[in-house]
Amino acid sequence: MWFAKRKAPPIRSLVGEGTVVHGQISFAEGLRIDGEVHGDVIATTAASLIVISEKARVHGEVKGAHVIINGEVKGPVQASDLLELQPKARLTGNVRYEVLEMHPGALIDGELRPLKAAEKPALVLAASNE
Repeated sequence: MWFAKRKAPPIRSLVGEGTVVHGQISFAEGLRIDGEVHGDVIATTAASLIVISEKARVHGEVKGAHVIINGEVKGPVQASDLLELQPKARLTGNVRYEVLEMHPGALIDGELRPLKAAEKPALVLAASNE
C-alpha cells in the first residue's frame, strides 16, 4: 500500500466552495472538493488522493487510492488503498476499500466490503510490490 510507504501526492486540483460542477471529474495525483459535484470523481493515477471537505457534496461515484471524506457523498465509493471517514462524513452508497478508518460520528447508509486482490487496479498492485 503506497500510503504506508510514500508521502501523499500533492493536491493540484480544487473545486472551490461555492462552485458547482456538472459532469465527470478525472484527475491525476490530488483533488480537494470544497464545493458541489454532480457526476463521478475518478482518479487516473494509482497514487491518488481525494479530499471531500466538510462543506462538500458529491452526487456520483468516487474512486481513488486514498479517499478522505468529511462531507456528503451520494454514490458508491472505492478506495484502493485507504478510506478515511471523518466525523462529519455522510455517505449513501456502497463502499469498497482496502483499509478503512472511520471516526465516531461518520455515517454510512450502504454496504461495506473490502476489496479482493483480483479487484485492485493493476497499477496499484505493481506499486505495492516496490
